[in-house]
Amino acid sequence: MLYSISRSLSAFLLWLLFKIEIKGRQSFPKNEPFILASNHISNLDPVVVGVGCPSKLAYLAKEELFKNKLFGFYLKALGCIPLKRGQSDVGVLRKAINILKEKPLVIFPQGGRAESYDTFKSGVGFLQKKTGVPVIAAKVYGTDQILPKGAKFFKKGKAKVIFAKVQHINKEDSVEDIAAKVMEKIKSL
Repeated sequence: MLYSISRSLSAFLLWLLFKIEIKGRQSFPKNEPFILASNHISNLDPVVVGVGCPSKLAYLAKEELFKNKLFGFYLKALGCIPLKRGQSDVGVLRKAINILKEKPLVIFPQGGRAESYDTFKSGVGFLQKKTGVPVIAAKVYGTDQILPKGAKFFKKGKAKVIFAKVQHINKEDSVEDIAAKVMEKIKSL
């Protein structure tokens, strides 16, 4: 219920204030889990990706977001899992695998806000290889102008997100190969 209310309110505000444009909604599998891998250029990206996807999503989110107890409670109620960046967290990976048995999970393979597509983590490849679920790539545009890194207030702008299924992932592919294919797809959108 909280997820639905938050998503509806966010969708309304994004459309009203930033004329959000969403393309590729037909890419999502119906009633099955998937990994949603997106670029990450602004703190607004998780909201834009969530509004664009018709399914209820779980998110891997940096641990620092949970320091404020009230906001941390809200994020957990939405289905966010705290992740220690720069470390291998076996407990989080187990949670992510269990989530992917039932519902979609959002990952930002760049590991944080970044302009470059050259640096990425292989976690998306690991999770896809372990679960076999499809991967949907997302590319977000404009959010870095609306809420630039370090900004405390929103600026005028237009947001856009494009979704597409990552094709040609094979069982023989390594974790690194899968992650590279995902990043290439995101880059191409």
